[in-house]
This record gives sequence, structure tokens and C-alpha cells, in this order.
Amino acid sequence: MLASTSPFSRFEFMIAWRYLRAKRAEGGVSVMTWISLIGITLAVFALIVTLAVRSGFRTELVSTFLGSNAHVTVYSAGHMDADGQMVKGFADYDAIAAKLAAVPGVTEAAPQIKGQVMLTAGEGSSGAEVFGLRLADLRRIPRIGDGADAYGNLDDFDQGIAIGSGLARTLGVTVGDKLRVISPSGVKSPFGSSPRVNAYPVVYIFTSGNYLIDQSRMYMPFAEAQSFFNRDNLADEFEVMVTDPEAIDNYRDAVMAAGGQDAMLWTWMDSAGSYLNALKIEDNVMFLIMSILVLISTLNIISGLIMLVKNKGRDIGILRTMGLTEGSILRIFFICGAFTGVVGTLMGVAIGCLFATYIDDVVALINLVTGGDVWDPSIRGIYALPAELKLGDVASAMALSLGLSFIVTIFPARRAARMNPVEALRYE
Repeated sequence: MLASTSPFSRFEFMIAWRYLRAKRAEGGVSVMTWISLIGITLAVFALIVTLAVRSGFRTELVSTFLGSNAHVTVYSAGHMDADGQMVKGFADYDAIAAKLAAVPGVTEAAPQIKGQVMLTAGEGSSGAEVFGLRLADLRRIPRIGDGADAYGNLDDFDQGIAIGSGLARTLGVTVGDKLRVISPSGVKSPFGSSPRVNAYPVVYIFTSGNYLIDQSRMYMPFAEAQSFFNRDNLADEFEVMVTDPEAIDNYRDAVMAAGGQDAMLWTWMDSAGSYLNALKIEDNVMFLIMSILVLISTLNIISGLIMLVKNKGRDIGILRTMGLTEGSILRIFFICGAFTGVVGTLMGVAIGCLFATYIDDVVALINLVTGGDVWDPSIRGIYALPAELKLGDVASAMALSLGLSFIVTIFPARRAARMNPVEALRYE
């Protein structure tokens, strides 16, 4: 009857479970089983947390970048005017903006002025990048306009300026305070250009979620920016938003054609692509390192099973003489090892998902215990350690752990199956 037992029958599971529960005095290896179980749990936990943080960091970084910047910037390569002077900019900017907005997939096209200035307030000073936009266009920027994390009244934008929260903190200003804005290329005179200095009230302070943007960006009304930077009747560039930023290359030709013969393009991938590629390489290396950690943890199963096979040599001999096949013996010890891998993997997945879900609370606890800040936004660019659980990441972690657990279990299980029952019982 035993010889005809079907694969992975109840009988085989019963024997495997008995071996797993055996005490050390009975020839069991419960301590080694626990070591293997804990090792796999911690390895899978670390892998899932790493994958979640990796995914969350990229998602948050891209979200803050796309929510605060143009998906495509259309700028002028320059052309000669009637006096033979090189002119960079677009004179018929409203007409070109309408053409760009008509391109399939383009959701917004806004003319803007761009420049660099020095800001001062009291004893504080800081450089800033100025964007001159119309109020309606500023409202549509997701991380800065309507619905953004900000304070102040955006309706007053035409009477003042909007600045990032980091810039406001550096200068020590708040809504209602005035900033002096200094441009090195300002008022033109027969003796050349002299710096232009104007004072503007701060009417709106935003937090985009990107530290570098909040620390350096200022918005000025479009018409005022034209006057301030001597760009009368011109727009420096166009801020273009599209429906699918990840497929930005699909829009290049149509946007270029709508921009005119002097138009040049600079996409968000041109700005952030190299950084995202570096992140991808780092992600792959981290996955490889964590996979090695999982492999090392699963190798403990081999040690435990080898000890189990050695201690259960007499039982194997008896079972073989009773008619149990090599396949049944192999499956019994395979179940022993696989059980450790399955339970360890499930526990690691549960703890890892829980940790990733409450990562903000965990970081707050670490900060409280260490008395410091484990996450520096000035280095990493975003304000908090993000984590995003994805089904594919969790599935890949489970597949890796279970696959390695099953593979390493086969070798000691085969050794048990090939044990000669005569040799096993010779000295019993």
C-alpha cells in the first residue's frame, strides 16, 4: 500500500510534520528550523521594504518634478531681426501657444518669461529662478497652483509674487512681506545696463514637495516679468503639459512643428532622465544584493535538512524496508524544507508590507530614539521617506524566496532518498 502512495499524499505530509515537530532528544532539529525560518523572514522583509522604498522614491520624485515643471519646454534657437541683431524669444506667443495647445495629447501650453535674480529681505538674501506666468496658467500647475500645499491668496498674484516655502524660510518672510528683487541686466541707458531693483509683496507661498524647487523658485506675473527682464512683446519659452509624460518622445515632432522654425525642445526626460537612469541602475544592484541575502538565508535550510537526514537515518531505513519508494522519501524531506521556506516567506511578506505601510511612523520613531533626522531633504530632494507597495514587487519577492527555498531543499532530500536502507540499519 505504501509503495503505491500518490505523490504528496497525506501520509507524506504527516511524516514530514512529525519530523518538523520532533524535539532535539528525539533526533529533531527544531533549533535549526527556527534559525532558517527567522533568516528567511528577515531577508524577505528586507527585500520587500527595499522594493517598496525604491518604487515610492521614484514615484514621488517623478510626481513632484512633473507637478512643478513643464513636461516639454519650447524655447527659441534665435533669429536675426531687421537690424541684424540676434533675437531669442517668440513675438507672436499667443498664436503659437494656441497651436501648441491644439496638438493631440497636449493639455496646456503657456508662454512664460524666465530669468535669474537675487532676492533680499532685511539681512537675508538668496538667488532665485524666476518664472513669469499668467495667473490662469499658474493655477493649472498641480503642485503649485490650485489645490497645492500652500498658503496665501493666489487671486492676488497679479499684485505680487509667489515663492517656494524653502525660499521664504531662508529669507525669513511670510505672506504680506515685501521682497527686493534684483536683476543684473536691468535698466538700459546710453552708458549700458544697470541693475534693476523692484520691491514686490509676497502673496503666495507654496510647497511643491521637491526641496530644490521650494528653495529656489519664484513666480512673477507675465506682464511684469516682461517689463522687469526687458522682454517687451516677447515670450522666452512655452510651458507645455501632455497627457502621458512617460511617453514624451511621442509628442516631439508635433510639438516641434507647432512651435515654428526657430523652436527647440527640452523635455522633462532631458532634465531628469540621467538621474532616473542612475536610480534604475542602483535599484537593480540593490535587488541583486538583497537576492543574495535571501539566498544565504535559504541555505540554512540545507544545514537543517542534512542534520535531519542524519538523525533520521534509522527511520529512513525502516520506511524503505516497509516499501516506501525513493520518491516518497524525497518528497517527505522536500516538504520539511519547503515548509520552512513557505512559512518564512509568508511571515516576511506580512511584516514587510506592514512596515512599508506605516513607514512614516517608523521613521518618526527612529528620529525620536536617535534624536536626529534620518531623512535629509536637502540631499534627497523630497521631504519624507516614501514607500509604495506594488503587487508585482511583492510577487517577485515571494517567487524569489519560494523558488530558492524549493531549489536548495532538493539536494538534501535527494541524499535522503538515495540512502541505502541496509547501511542505515546496519548498526541499529
